[in-house]
Amino acid sequence: MKNLQLAGIARAMFANRRAWVFGAAMAMAGAANAAAVEIQVWHTLTDANKAEFEKLAKQYNKEQDEVRVTLRGFASPAALQQEAVAAVKAKKGPNLLQLTDNHSPEVVAEHKAVLPLYELLAKYPIKDLNWFVPATSSFTRDSKGRLLAFPWMAEVPVMFYNTAAYKKAGLDPNKPARTWTTLQGELLKLRDVANFDCPYATSEQVTVHLENLAPVNNQPFTSNNNGLGAVSKKAAAPAMQFDTLYMRHISLMVSWKRSLLFVAHSGDNASDKLFAKGECAVLTSNSGAFGQFVNTKSLSFGVAPLPYYDQVTKDGGKPFVSGSALWALDGHPKAEEKATAQFLAWLSKPVIAAQWHQRTGYLPLTEAAFRASDVSFYERIPGVQSLIASMSSQPTTNSRGFRMANYERIEPVFNTQLNEAFEGKVPPVAALNNAANQARSIAAQR
Repeated sequence: MKNLQLAGIARAMFANRRAWVFGAAMAMAGAANAAAVEIQVWHTLTDANKAEFEKLAKQYNKEQDEVRVTLRGFASPAALQQEAVAAVKAKKGPNLLQLTDNHSPEVVAEHKAVLPLYELLAKYPIKDLNWFVPATSSFTRDSKGRLLAFPWMAEVPVMFYNTAAYKKAGLDPNKPARTWTTLQGELLKLRDVANFDCPYATSEQVTVHLENLAPVNNQPFTSNNNGLGAVSKKAAAPAMQFDTLYMRHISLMVSWKRSLLFVAHSGDNASDKLFAKGECAVLTSNSGAFGQFVNTKSLSFGVAPLPYYDQVTKDGGKPFVSGSALWALDGHPKAEEKATAQFLAWLSKPVIAAQWHQRTGYLPLTEAAFRASDVSFYERIPGVQSLIASMSSQPTTNSRGFRMANYERIEPVFNTQLNEAFEGKVPPVAALNNAANQARSIAAQR
């Protein structure tokens, strides 16, 4: 009996000890979690790219216990900006938020709520950081070359093409058209031989058919050195000059529409879904659409530079690097500033940045990220490696980017005029003149 009592006491003591150890462990875990600095990141990523960003945030939170990243997605840039304005007024703004290139980054950086990235990195440097795109083009830097935002979603417009469709049409999937004239011949075969009802479609039509028509053909997009020479507030606003190159191109697109070669167009990424479904054989869109396509198992595709006109230039030029970036907001405690820099440093790690690049189509963040990319990935998707590698060299005068005040109001005007022209409601010349005149008026407004 005595032995049984002693055994019971022992079991009770062991149970109490186990409970104490468990409780102590939980308390320590709670203390660790309480010590973690939380930062909020607001973004407008969708579909595959949103899922990839969420995956990386979870991975970061799991790998360390000093910082906890909370993501919040928004349906559109407008929705994010509206919420951000209210949050900043209430002094509850996020630590990082995604903003689309408005072609006036200095204006954004001047806002009292913004903490320019070069100031944040001066306090908390990221070691051995060599950016991949020279000067990250200009869309996240000021006139002094200082980095204003984190170019996590930098991209370029490209041409995607369905390799299975090319084979069916008797075309070489490893040698897609480099000029618009040659592409027309390929689209005819895709329509008549491969029986595609949608040979060609475009998303981001302003980016593809207006903005980048210039640098891809080694021409300036706007006056005054693409607006980069307008360093004085008194300088005249850069103006569009939609010359014969634009008239030739928009007229060609209209003729393609009439002959059912060019079937779908949109100012956003709506046409991307048609290509992903295999309904359209060729698509021009931003490289960030890659994430959606690479996750579509039934789709085999290649990537090529935007076509150019060999009557205008001997070789195609580089497009503008644009997209969106993560901007840091001011007014947060030093602990949160440090935590924000730590998260950005983690995103900049070669393996992480390479993974992001390969799964989304956004440009490699650093040179190390490009080198860390899996060779088999590039071998699987025709054209990707050569296209990305071409972006590593210095941009030309015409491809450095462009500056234009109030461009967020000008871009919708361009989109409307393209719709009018493509749908045959307004002649191409009239649409281009309307676009140029309205842009000049809006850009001159201070």
